[in-house]
Amino acid sequence: MKHKQEILRQTIHATGIIFVIIQPWLGVQNLILLGILAAFIGEIIRQYDLKRPIPLFSQLLRTCRRDTNERGFIYYFIGLALSYALFGANVPIANAAILILTIGDAASTIVGKLYGKHPLPYKPDKTFEGSIAFIIIGFMGALTQVNPIIAFIGAFIGSLVEAYTPVEDNITIPLIVGFTMYISSI
Repeated sequence: MKHKQEILRQTIHATGIIFVIIQPWLGVQNLILLGILAAFIGEIIRQYDLKRPIPLFSQLLRTCRRDTNERGFIYYFIGLALSYALFGANVPIANAAILILTIGDAASTIVGKLYGKHPLPYKPDKTFEGSIAFIIIGFMGALTQVNPIIAFIGAFIGSLVEAYTPVEDNITIPLIVGFTMYISSI
């Protein structure tokens, strides 16, 4: 299958829902520390792996990144930690932002790669099909944490951020989505 590695990569991306699942037991502060620790350890392993491959980790790292200089998984953990740091006082907002990032972003890439036929205006490498998948799946995830209106606003804004933000979306999606949902819920 042409997109097998990207589908595997996005499946790993979606496992970030574990943060939301364990949040009631670990608490916000511990998840902030866990996210920072995961980013720090991930960067150490990435740097070491560039010089000398590490059994098991090297294969996992190759699966998680598109090129050797990519640090998306590090930004991913930073984005998760920042979501709890900024919105942790409103845990449902933080969790919803993380769910929109983890499963909405993964769904958009998988659907866009497999079924995308209609490019977005000004962004021909992204598709309407992928953006619609982001909205639907992101909405369903966020709906487990916030009301339907806030969930839809978050998923819709997240799809725009994912499609049009030129910087690392693993940080921008949860922060912009979290901020938008927080403001919308006041």
